[in-house]
Amino acid sequence: MGAGGRLFVRDIGAGPPVALLHGGPGAQHDYLLPAFRVLEDEFHLYFYDQRGGGRSQVPQPRKVGWRDHVADLETLRVDWGLDRLTIVGYSWGGLLALLYTSEFPDRMRAQVLVAPAPGWGDYHRSFRKEFLRRSQSPEIKKLRAELEASGLRQSEPARYGQRRFDLSVAAYYLNPGSAFDSESFVVHLQAQQATWASLRGCGADLRRKLELVQTPTLVLHGRHDPIPLEWAEELARIMPSARLVVLENSGHVPYVEEADRTFGEIRRFLREHTDS
Repeated sequence: MGAGGRLFVRDIGAGPPVALLHGGPGAQHDYLLPAFRVLEDEFHLYFYDQRGGGRSQVPQPRKVGWRDHVADLETLRVDWGLDRLTIVGYSWGGLLALLYTSEFPDRMRAQVLVAPAPGWGDYHRSFRKEFLRRSQSPEIKKLRAELEASGLRQSEPARYGQRRFDLSVAAYYLNPGSAFDSESFVVHLQAQQATWASLRGCGADLRRKLELVQTPTLVLHGRHDPIPLEWAEELARIMPSARLVVLENSGHVPYVEEADRTFGEIRRFLREHTDS
C-alpha cells in the first residue's frame, strides 16, 4: 500500500533487504526482474510498480509528482518493517533514490545508482539530443530496414513486435545488436510527463541537499551511456560518501552489456553496507 493507494509489490530471495527501483517514470518492475533476480541468492529483494505505472494504476495519473513517489517509498519502508532502506535504483529509479535520500537521509542505509537519470543542469537536453542522434545512426537504420524486409510482420507478428521494441531502445546500448530480445515494458505517458514536470525548478535545491548527505552511495555509469558521464561525475563529486565506477563497455543498460562487472560491483557494495 502506498501513500496514494495500492501499489503492486513483489519480494523474492532471502537475506538483507534491498529495494529495487525501476526506471521510467510510468513503467513497471517486470523488465528488471530477470536480470536483477541474480541477487536473490544473497538478498531479500523488494520490487514494486511505482505509482501510475504497471499494476499500480491511479485515477489521476496527470497529477503524479515526484513527492508522491517519495511518499510511496516511505510508506513501503514502514510496511516492510525496515528502520532504514538499502536501495538499488536504475535510471529514473536512481534519481528517485536520490530524491528520497534528500528528504529522508536518516532513513537510508546505502544506495546503488545504476545509470541514474539527471537531477539538474543541462544533462537532460544533452541526453535527448544524443539519443536522437544514435536512433538515426546508419547501423540502426539498417536494422530497421532489414526488419521491414524480413516478412516477420506477416509471418510472425509477435516476433516482429518484439523486434520493433528492441529497435526502439537500441540507442541506449553501446552495441545496438545487444538490444535484441530486450525485456519489453510499457510506459504510461501521463504519469511519466507529470512526474518530470513536477521536477522543474527543483534541481538546485536537490543539489544543495545532496551535498550534505552522508549515505554510502555507489554510482555505476556506462562510458557510452547517452546520459552524459559528466552528470555521474558531478554527482559523485558533490556527495561526500559517493564513489563512481565507470563501466567502459556499456551504454545505458550495463546490467545487460556488462552483467558480470555490474552485479559484481553491486554485490561487493551491498555486502559492505548491509547487515548479514
